[in-house]
Parts: sequence; C-alpha cells; structure tokens
Amino acid sequence: MGWRTYLLAGAVLLSGCGGRQSTLDTHSPQTHDIAVLWWWMLGIASVVFFGAVGLLALAWLRRRTPGLPVVGENEGINRNLVLAFGIAIPIVVLVTLFLVANVTVLGATAAPRPGSTAMTIRVVGHQWFWEIRYPGTAAVTANEIHIPTRTRVNVVAATGDVIHSLWVPELNRKVDTVPGRANRILLYADKPGTYRGQCSEFCGLQHAHMALQVVAEAPVQYRAWLANMARPARAPATPQQTAGRATFLATTCSSCHAIRGTEARADVGPDLTHVATRATLASDTIPNTPAELLGWISDPQHVKPGAKMPGLSLTPAQFREIAAYLESLR
Repeated sequence: MGWRTYLLAGAVLLSGCGGRQSTLDTHSPQTHDIAVLWWWMLGIASVVFFGAVGLLALAWLRRRTPGLPVVGENEGINRNLVLAFGIAIPIVVLVTLFLVANVTVLGATAAPRPGSTAMTIRVVGHQWFWEIRYPGTAAVTANEIHIPTRTRVNVVAATGDVIHSLWVPELNRKVDTVPGRANRILLYADKPGTYRGQCSEFCGLQHAHMALQVVAEAPVQYRAWLANMARPARAPATPQQTAGRATFLATTCSSCHAIRGTEARADVGPDLTHVATRATLASDTIPNTPAELLGWISDPQHVKPGAKMPGLSLTPAQFREIAAYLESLR
C-alpha cells in the first residue's frame, strides 16, 4: 500500500466529520447528552485500546524475560492485576456507562410525557418525501418542519406506506415510523437555524434522497410563517400563471397533489399550496430555484430516478406555464 492509499483512506474518514448533519454539533439538551455520552465512551474505549496495544508491545519487548516489570514472577500480584484489569474495572466501567445511558440519556431523549410540550406536529413518511401537518390549523407542508426556538415540540411520527425513520442528528435521536403505529419524539432547538434531517431506515430506491430540513426560528417569525401556511393558495397574477394553473388542474398533476383553494385535493404527493416558500425540492434533493423547478417538473426521473412522480407529455411552453404558477405559490 502506497502513500496515496493512506491519503485516500484518511480523506474518507475525515469526510464523515462535521458537515450539515453532524451528531456532535449539538443544538438541544437532548443531543448534548448524547454527545457527552459518546465522548466518554470514546475516551474509555481509547484507554482500553491503547492499554491493550501497550501491553502487547511490552510483551513483545520482554518476550524473553519472565514476569512483569518490577514485580517479576510474583503469582499473587500478577493474579490480582489480572482480576483488577480483566474483570473488576471492566465491570465497573460498563455498569456505570449502562446506568448513565439508561437513566440520564434515554430519559432525556425519550418520547415527551403528555402535557410536557407546548405544541404538536404530525410528520408522515412517504416514498419518498415527508408530509408535515400542524394540528389545529390548515397548514400542510412537505420536507420542511418549522418550529419556534426554545419550545418543546411533540412530533408524532407515522408512515403512509413502509417503515421509515425520522432523524435530525443535531436535535435528537431517531424515531421509526411503523405502519399502523404512531411514535413520538421531542424536538427542541436552542437557537435559530436550519438543521438537516434524514430517513435512517432503508425504505426503497430513493431512500438516500429522502431528507428534510428543520427550520427553527424566533416565535414571532414562526407564527407569521404558520399563519401564511394556513391560508389557501393565492390567485394567479399574470396570464402565464393563469394558464399554468389551468394546465395543472387539467392534467394528472391534480390527481397527485393538493393546492388548497383549487380543485386539486389529492394526497399522493406533497401539498403544493405554498411550494415556492420551501428552500428545496424533491425532499431536499435540489434547491428550489426557477431553473431547478422547471427541470424537476419537466423530467422528474432524471432528477430522482424511481420517484413516484411521472413524466408528462406536455409542450415546453406548458411546462414553463406550470412552473410560473408554482413559483407564485408563496
């Protein structure tokens, strides 16, 4: 193995550190507890590992000298050292870690108790996008969870098809979405920011591209966002947008998507009532720009092979009209 091989291996290892989805970049009390436990486990494991390597090195250096350094071949001391480092210390360390993990960390990251949260959000996993609803309001969105900062949020996670797993590493542990069952998890962000989440349970062809964003914002901004999400779609403002809405409603677009305030009420794909407000498209696969939106609706299988969204036999002008209409939905 040459130096290039070692350099490549080091680059691969470092590529998993930091980035947009780091388990050690904590932004809530729950992930702080998880990270602290992880660092302690890493420290203890490092002591054990390097201790074992040191003993192996010592054994190799003294392979022709009987007994341990200093104590020599004293059977009583040697036996006690084996009992201490081979049995007693590992038992104490493992029991301590077990108690800390179960009493402290699992308790902090467990499903919130009834009445201990300020609000509830319902998240439903689909192949391959996330549907988000805010009970008590008409607000529905996709692939973007908005929460107010410093607020305990009860997230009820369910699925519309197969098992998925909702995981936002910077805010809490993961929670599975199981058919016929609703699981709960606490989301809490201590400061404004955008935190990437991911489906962490293999769920089909586009599992790797089933991501979402959690947007934590000040309570005033959050309330303004929620009020806007609860409104029906705005009416087209230009002839191109009007033509785009007519084409959208006349094609299979309206058989899969809902746009509140229109005749489109399907729930196969994401709700598009305020699609232009989202930062990304196709479950955080591409940015939500006019060019990317046009490319997505024109040829979705090129962007996300295997996605449930079919291609349409429309003219380039019709695709541009639909794109212009969707860009107006803010």
